Amino acid sequence: MTIYDYSICKPNGESVSLSEFKGKVLLIVNTATGCGFTPHYKDLESMYEKYHDKGLEIIDIPCNQFAGQTPGTDEEIHEFCTLKYNTQFPQYKKSDVNGENELELFTYLKSQKGFAGFGSGVKAGLMKAMLKKIDPDYESKPDIKWNFTKFLVSREGEVLERFEPTFPMKDLAKKVEAAL
Repeated sequence: MTIYDYSICKPNGESVSLSEFKGKVLLIVNTATGCGFTPHYKDLESMYEKYHDKGLEIIDIPCNQFAGQTPGTDEEIHEFCTLKYNTQFPQYKKSDVNGENELELFTYLKSQKGFAGFGSGVKAGLMKAMLKKIDPDYESKPDIKWNFTKFLVSREGEVLERFEPTFPMKDLAKKVEAAL
């Protein structure tokens, strides 16, 4: 299977095949509205405005699996994102990214690019310490670790890289630009 064999849902329940995005560079993100990384929306919107006409699509999938940081309905999430961050890219239906109810898309993404660490810095250290308390063996599992994990997909549908939320957004913008 390829990424184009998967579908996601709009908040109204309408299914969207990822095959509709063939030939586009995709940035697939599990997001949250009440997280320390929520300001990533600002940088995501900036990338979208700069690169959308060059072929970038952002696939925003809200997820409430990490400390309940995405409360509310799909409509409330959309309202928050548009009012606070002026997002123009669509938010899809709030979904699980880990566990028995995870979107098949995330099962596939994790099979293509597993967890490779948080890098260095203060936020990376905090994430490592927090996750070590939750699961001492977290590093060996491909699961999504937190909100704002991002997957970059080429125009040909290849999952190029996985970025943890601690990856610098300015460096992510360079990776997106290179993929375009």
